[in-house]
Amino acid sequence: MSTQLASRSCEPCTGSTPPVTGEELERLSAELSSRWHVEDEHHLIADFEFDDFVGALDFTNRVGAVAEEEGHHPEIRLTWGRASVKIWTHAIDALSESDFILAAKIDEIAST
Repeated sequence: MSTQLASRSCEPCTGSTPPVTGEELERLSAELSSRWHVEDEHHLIADFEFDDFVGALDFTNRVGAVAEEEGHHPEIRLTWGRASVKIWTHAIDALSESDFILAAKIDEIAST
């Protein structure tokens, strides 16, 4: 959905990086597809459905490659025909702008 966010790169986060909250959280959330939701202002979660296990596995591998390239690694749960992705910034135990950038990149993967 958001090519602007997806065109950016994740930035390394330090423990002093302020978490995304309030209006900024709402603004960034609005730039993602509707499959993403914010849980407890702490992490982003999205579910992706596929025709079979191979499709879900391929998606998971593609997300893993982007995550490695960005240096920002989500939690991914894989099962037959489904992958669930959970993103947050471990260094601050909260959401950062990089989480939304990674989510936008994952949206692009899902749309191809």
